[in-house]
Amino acid sequence: MRIAIWTVTRGAVASALKIKEKNPEADVYSLKKFSIKDSIEMDDFTGALNSNFENYDVHIFIMATGIVVRKIANLLKSKDVDPAVLVVDEGMRFVISLLSGHLGGANDFARVLNEQLGLVPIITTSSDVTGKIAVDTLSQKLDSDLKSLEAAKKVTALIVDGKNVELQLPENICTENPEGVVIVSNREKIETVQIFPRNLVIGLGSRRGILKEQIYEFLIETLKKHNLSYKSIKHFATVDLKADEIGMIELAKDLKKELKIVSRDEILKVENMFEGSDFVKKEIGVRAVSEPCAYLSSSKDGKFIEMKAKKDGMTISIYEERFIYEKR
Repeated sequence: MRIAIWTVTRGAVASALKIKEKNPEADVYSLKKFSIKDSIEMDDFTGALNSNFENYDVHIFIMATGIVVRKIANLLKSKDVDPAVLVVDEGMRFVISLLSGHLGGANDFARVLNEQLGLVPIITTSSDVTGKIAVDTLSQKLDSDLKSLEAAKKVTALIVDGKNVELQLPENICTENPEGVVIVSNREKIETVQIFPRNLVIGLGSRRGILKEQIYEFLIETLKKHNLSYKSIKHFATVDLKADEIGMIELAKDLKKELKIVSRDEILKVENMFEGSDFVKKEIGVRAVSEPCAYLSSSKDGKFIEMKAKKDGMTISIYEERFIYEKR
């Protein structure tokens, strides 16, 4: 998790460093004039924030809430992509979950700071206050994507209002993904929402110089062939020789997915499990790329939906992990 802690006063830096002690991965930003050790020095707070807002999953501001609201207003896009934003007072008494409480995890991180440092969490989302679960929270707990934020909002409103809402969740999503649903109800209007589990691992192989647009077009074509959504992609994977392939790197970045790199030494251990090529073996030292990369970077608990799709120097393999909801 990428965490940024923003300060504009010397006292706020002291508080920020206390948070960093409990969260060593966090970056503390301070004004250059203070010359604070173990912090990233800024000439200009606004400029630094604008440049780095999308680079972090969680932003903690130790300053007045009004300043934060004004500074982030023009940086916000939508609740499904905006990072978590929290505000902590300089006296380290309270932590306010200001933005992306559910999908961004601000509510959960406020609770973390309560456990770590005794800060009182201020959480105002209705479902949390009433002890009921919101659909976007459920999606987050399942590490999944929502099909429609608007539909999620409507169904959550029913939950908060005390209406009966049924949760239809196959025990094993990998083998029981429904392609149709029959709802038996005497209600004329029924709000529904779909949640996409992130359990598709995409193995990639390509010749040099393939553009991200070409890979994307082939990816969507392959997913559509199997009635799959790109929203269920967990990550991409390719061989170490392709770690610098710009097309793959840019595709993963655009889709906000990790590109995992698999070494040829690891592939050699399992390459006999897959159909390979003597030409590929001669060129790079292993007989196959996309299939073993998908398999090795997965949980190895599932099945291949697409072993190896080929097109114009590209290969795509799709491994579907078994997805079982475990109550946390």
